[in-house]
Amino acid sequence: MRTFPLFRKLILAAAVAALPAASFGGVFISVGFAPPALPVYAQPICPGDGYLWTPGYWAYSPEGYYWVPGVWVQPPTVGYLWTPGYWGWGGSAFIFHEGYWGPHIGFYGGINYGFGYGGVGYEGGYWNHGVFAYNRSVNNINVTNIHNVYNKTVIVNNNTTINHVSYNGGNGGLQARPTQQEQAYSREPHVQPTANQMTHQQSASQNRSQFASVNHGQPPMAAQARVGDRSSVVPARGAAAQPNNAGQQQRGFNGQPNGAQRGAAAPSNAQANRASGQQRPYAAQPAANRQPTYNQGNAGARQPAPQPQQRQPAQQQQRQPAPQRQPAPQQHQAQPRPEANHGEERNHR
Repeated sequence: MRTFPLFRKLILAAAVAALPAASFGGVFISVGFAPPALPVYAQPICPGDGYLWTPGYWAYSPEGYYWVPGVWVQPPTVGYLWTPGYWGWGGSAFIFHEGYWGPHIGFYGGINYGFGYGGVGYEGGYWNHGVFAYNRSVNNINVTNIHNVYNKTVIVNNNTTINHVSYNGGNGGLQARPTQQEQAYSREPHVQPTANQMTHQQSASQNRSQFASVNHGQPPMAAQARVGDRSSVVPARGAAAQPNNAGQQQRGFNGQPNGAQRGAAAPSNAQANRASGQQRPYAAQPAANRQPTYNQGNAGARQPAPQPQQRQPAQQQQRQPAPQRQPAPQQHQAQPRPEANHGEERNHR
């Protein structure tokens, strides 16, 4: 009577053997059904220089899927970037590929996590001589506190299907495959999630309201500015705000909707999400004063972020302002650089 379970384990083991090296980086987790769709949420403002955005994701425990909020964190070392984890179909179950730190962005399943993680590479910024430069078109940055910023329009492929699929492969999943360059990046030295990140995940796993079975795919804590900072919590669109956060993060948002994910998902994805009891999130509305940066796709090229902050008060008082007279809140403004892995062709099956 144990033949069938043993057979399933053998198939799963064979599937794992075929996974990229980036799949191994901690506890092995496999689940027999797909994670819910990604919720729609606004990005909290960056707390300071040197913080990098790590997008939220669905993790799993014996009680089901739960949402780990997106959060700004400090990398383990200067020059390292975060490659998000992702769920991928392994032949008989969905396997979680843990995220990692490294000198380049590797393959993360083609998932559009938003805020610069459009499915391939990272458009949110880069390291420039030991200092991180932020792309304001996809990040929520207060230029009063952070001056090493730039604006780079992120072009979206109009042939890409826009949705919130949270997994690769299987029924309804994205069909993106790693390029040769991403495979090479997966063999570079990596650093596992920091202790701060692990604490962040454990905290989410202990919060019943973060479980999909409770929030129906709309977690009340979708993102926060820092690990453990409950005052900066941002709820998912359609979720109730936390009592200690009533409307606090509905200020200071800027930017445009983030990039499209690579790889079209099959129409049956909605059925897969309904089977797991989740509701598909709907389009988020802007805040009262400024346009929030939401992790939802855009059907066309993104435009540079609006600049609602009064960054040039002296210039506004001049009757005949000249470009050369502008003050310098961005006196260290970084120039966008071409990324080797930003516009590469995807290998679809």
